[in-house]
Amino acid sequence: MTSPIAPISFGMPTAGVTGVQDLTGTAGIASAAAVPSTNGAGGFAAVLTGAVDNLQAVQSTADSLALQAATGDLQDAHDYMIASTEARLATDTVVTLKNSAVAAFTEIMRMQI
Repeated sequence: MTSPIAPISFGMPTAGVTGVQDLTGTAGIASAAAVPSTNGAGGFAAVLTGAVDNLQAVQSTADSLALQAATGDLQDAHDYMIASTEARLATDTVVTLKNSAVAAFTEIMRMQI
């Protein structure tokens, strides 16, 4: 059974990821099996935790580039603009995911037994 919630990626580079060759290779199948399952304990929580951790990393990168821009140490202003846009989109994605989870929980709580 495939996971109804796909892993969230915020454009982070995957060059350091080991074991991923191509989509048809066996390593690609093994890495797809490593996606947390929503059937087991903590599957959905692991997805949410990973999303928040990725969000924190993206925002940290944008903050450091903003500091470099403010001090005049930034070589290319495009790097900051890209990082800040990526952080904004990541925040919007996590907030939307949270709102959907809260709405689903609220709907479940309204169900009559």
